[in-house]
Amino acid sequence: MTAAAAGRGHDLWRLCALAWPILIGQLAVIANGVIDTAMTSHFSATDLAALALGASIYVSVFVGASGVLQALAPVIGQLFGARDFAAIGIEVKQGAWLALFLTILGSMILAYPQPFLGIAHASPELTAKATLYLQILALALPATLGFRVYAALSTALARPKLLMGLQVAALVLKIPLNALFIFGAFGIPAFGGPGCAIATTLLAWLSLLAGCMIMRHAPFYRPFRIFGSGFVAPTWRAQRALLTLGVPMGLSYLIEVTAFTFMALFIARMGEAAVAGHQIASNFGAVLYMLPLSIASATGTLVAQAIGARDMAQARRVGNTGIALAALVSLSAGSLVWATRVSIVQAYTPDLQIVAAATPLFVFIGFYQVFDAIQVNAAFILRAYRVALVPTLIYALALWGVGLGGGYALGFDVFGGVPETWQGANGFWLGNSASIAVVAVGLLWYLRRVQRRFAS
Repeated sequence: MTAAAAGRGHDLWRLCALAWPILIGQLAVIANGVIDTAMTSHFSATDLAALALGASIYVSVFVGASGVLQALAPVIGQLFGARDFAAIGIEVKQGAWLALFLTILGSMILAYPQPFLGIAHASPELTAKATLYLQILALALPATLGFRVYAALSTALARPKLLMGLQVAALVLKIPLNALFIFGAFGIPAFGGPGCAIATTLLAWLSLLAGCMIMRHAPFYRPFRIFGSGFVAPTWRAQRALLTLGVPMGLSYLIEVTAFTFMALFIARMGEAAVAGHQIASNFGAVLYMLPLSIASATGTLVAQAIGARDMAQARRVGNTGIALAALVSLSAGSLVWATRVSIVQAYTPDLQIVAAATPLFVFIGFYQVFDAIQVNAAFILRAYRVALVPTLIYALALWGVGLGGGYALGFDVFGGVPETWQGANGFWLGNSASIAVVAVGLLWYLRRVQRRFAS
């Protein structure tokens, strides 16, 4: 075996060892949404539609804010690779301040969501339920963003197992709490869809408390002096450094999520069955996305640590290995989804009208998996190099232009002549799939340029 082949084999082992607990933790997180969708679908179609609208708006706010906080991961990863432990504790405290600032803005949006809900032209009952859902989640946002600071730290340090344990524990508690607040029991009224938000809020605060206890008492975290080192005020220099990287990262997440958010809002005009079918398809697509995302997170961590250690050859080799692994895994997963799409949809809901609306959309899920794997891994590797602005522009042009703009033109037959098969929700999903392919090609091209620049 050549030295290069041995190096790739070692990189593959390290990626898999880091990726599997990240994957389980992320699946546990996304399974909360699956459980919300499945349990609410057995309450009423109206509550499921309200959940689809409310969740799409909440996810936009949460993902945008947490995306900004993800700037901590490459920064801490490079510091860890350079063995600068004292600076890691300082970055964590500055990240906590940033989480607080983002919470204030995000909570205001969730507390007053009417401008966004108005786009859907939904019924008053549906709007009222979605509004209540979002206002409850405004109380969860401080805890969910605070927990993202702990999550970014643990991932950047290649210590995701305790994080995974907390995420799995929250999932286990989610089911009985959902049942209690959705359907009512022990004198608690049935809240329907908004009951999911109550359960989420309780679990968010419990998770944050547990994360803080781990950072304070676990021996591994003591060298970073996160606790017991005194009060650290926010500084503009530190905040600006995080924002310079984090804002483009957050915008890229926000662009990606809002493409789906506005898809849901526009598809809602086509009726409750259409938006419920879209919710099922997007929910399962998000579950499947966890496969390449976990590999991307692991790849970005190892690339950042290699850069911090000034080993650019290893950084490039690990990045290329991660992309190849994610593409292969996603190709296999997409083929399996295509073959079993009808059974998957029927597992979500017994409503035949919703089944008919959701099943065609799974064709697109099977199609774009490889492109999704390439783009998310390329994006995480670029962030490890602290490069985020150009990727964000690529996301904006592709997802908003090709994806949402093209999907709107197809879905509503804006210019006429669109075959009926590609109208409605199918048109939106076709545009989105094409946009992901464009992003994958664009990010992979730009990554090669960045790798060459750092190697020189």
